[in-house]
Amino acid sequence: MNDTTFEAFAQEAGAQGFDQVIVREWPAGKVIESHTHPFHAKAFVVQGEMWLTVGEREQHLRAGDRFEVDKDVPHVERYGPEGATYWVARRA
Repeated sequence: MNDTTFEAFAQEAGAQGFDQVIVREWPAGKVIESHTHPFHAKAFVVQGEMWLTVGEREQHLRAGDRFEVDKDVPHVERYGPEGATYWVARRA
């Protein structure tokens, strides 16, 4: 992982118009079937690994990776054998 801090991530997100920044922790093996969110999400994985599927595209994300999901876009989240933690900024 690089040396990004939660505070730096939150500051960057705020400068980009995101109004909420939270920590999300998911348990090992958790699968969240296709769903949407009423907000745009920008995230930074800080621990563990996950797979994010949007349409036909699957991303394997590990600590240090970033991802974004647009508002109202269906996606699936699957978490690795150690679960995952990421910081996520949200913007309606």
